[in-house]
Amino acid sequence: MTTQRTSRRRLAAGAALVVAALVSTTACGGGGSKDGKGDGKAPGFNAAVNKVANASDKKGGELKFIATQDADSWDPQRGYYGFGWDFARYFTRTLVTPKPAPGEESVAVVPDLATDTGQVSADKKTYTFTLRDGVTWEDGKPVTSRDVKYGIERTWAQDKISGGPLWLMKTLDPDQTYKGPYRDESPDKLGLKAIETPDDKTVVFHLPKPNGDFLQMLAIPAAAPVRADKDTGEKYGLRVFSNGPYKWVSYSPNKGLELTRNDKWKKDSDPVRKALPDKITVKITTNADDMDNKLIAGEYDIDLNATGMGSAGRQNALGSHKANVDNPLTGFIRYAAMPKSVEPFNNEHCRKAVMYGADHTSLQTARGGPQAGGDIGVNMLPPAVKGHDGNYDPFQMKQGKPDEAKAKEELKACGKPEGFSTTIAVRNNKPIEVATAESLQASLKKIGINAQIDQYDGAQYSSIIGAPKNVKAKNYGIIIMGWGADFPSGQGYLQPIADGRFITESGNQNFAEVDEPAINKLFDDAIAEIDPDKAAKIYQEANKKVTEGAWYLPFTYEKNIIWRSSRLTNVYTSDAYNGRYDYASLGVVK
Repeated sequence: MTTQRTSRRRLAAGAALVVAALVSTTACGGGGSKDGKGDGKAPGFNAAVNKVANASDKKGGELKFIATQDADSWDPQRGYYGFGWDFARYFTRTLVTPKPAPGEESVAVVPDLATDTGQVSADKKTYTFTLRDGVTWEDGKPVTSRDVKYGIERTWAQDKISGGPLWLMKTLDPDQTYKGPYRDESPDKLGLKAIETPDDKTVVFHLPKPNGDFLQMLAIPAAAPVRADKDTGEKYGLRVFSNGPYKWVSYSPNKGLELTRNDKWKKDSDPVRKALPDKITVKITTNADDMDNKLIAGEYDIDLNATGMGSAGRQNALGSHKANVDNPLTGFIRYAAMPKSVEPFNNEHCRKAVMYGADHTSLQTARGGPQAGGDIGVNMLPPAVKGHDGNYDPFQMKQGKPDEAKAKEELKACGKPEGFSTTIAVRNNKPIEVATAESLQASLKKIGINAQIDQYDGAQYSSIIGAPKNVKAKNYGIIIMGWGADFPSGQGYLQPIADGRFITESGNQNFAEVDEPAINKLFDDAIAEIDPDKAAKIYQEANKKVTEGAWYLPFTYEKNIIWRSSRLTNVYTSDAYNGRYDYASLGVVK
């Protein structure tokens, strides 16, 4: 998931000035509850990070979300914002889903609509699922295998409902021979050959080749069923027809959303969702500081976007209400990419000069410090992804300071002993990224690299930094960006930004334009490995080649300061949702 896809609102340009206040804060307000029984008291700082805070099975009440940005789309096949995937489980279900458990336990996939996690053939290319009894739509009609197939087929309709993840399309139909249900000439619009529905309760997937993350792909909303007679095409995201525990009451884009209980949902058909609140509301505001103030005042329970409190709200929360605050890793790495098409970054020694010349503590400070910014990044696999090794630090970044001597050695090796000039590209609507660019600019100047900063329109990223030809034309030698996993594996995180076959003419995410046959082959080998531990070892090797090639300079393994109201029960962060709370498990004290 790219930064824009998760709409990560971050702190202001002056964030570095508040780091001392963050580090020195010791107050612990909120009157924390030690027994964790959901009594309406704040249980303490980081009480919900990788563990359950305020456990309770009490039903009732209204769960109140607030946000500064709406979802890109609530259509399950179109949405790509991470918070949207988390929230969508209130009204969409998938064959399998992330385990409802804290931290790394959530990375496991468990049955949801299906009775199990699939019967897999000996050659690992055929997956067969049986739907549970009693699974229905909000009008009481049963969810069928055809609904599952039709929903997945909608991903192929890129001419009508583009924007969502393409993993299933790439995996099931890599040559894209199917044209989607809206152009399907078969009478039932179910012409995708890779999926069979022999009866109402059976779904069979035929993969051209094995993929160890196929279950992870089936666990995202893009794999959710859609009933053909309720499909409104481009408008489906304005009113999604529910097969989950809640259904839509009203929705006003960029204003708010209201859900109420779906009386046709049966708890015995759903082992995953607690469905505790009677009502769920989302209020969308344009004022981030006002949102933080309202959260602290108790008017709302949680920030839907989970992008972290702003500078003023963060200081207030840490100073007077610390028991209501968590500081989890988000699953994102914030980094600089060095495109090989832009000279002199086609030379690895010039790239390595940047790696050694960067001041890693300064970059961390520019992003908000250890709490609001994150831990210093040392390689390109984040902690939440299997295969991460925090001790693998080939450029000695963890020490936090530049190595100017080594940087100058690398400049000499790349034929630029006196340094060179380049341009840092950064979004103009992300003050924290501008601050990061300025930090990098200052440290590189000390070793002879003169970098000017070009602030571009962040809303146009896909045609500016996402277009390699434009990147080369504008001499964008360094691109400030960030990335989070679509699903927690090396494929879900690293492949889109480091596999040469993912480079596209526009909307490109492989900003460094890494296209190394040895790296590409490692991805193929890891994807074909069904054993996740063995696959992780292969992704480790791919990570080493990407990191040692100095294609990406990691800044931080991102962390946020996020708020939870004292009313919330069953609160815990989930690695499957990039450190957000597991929304489908939340309850409230009435």
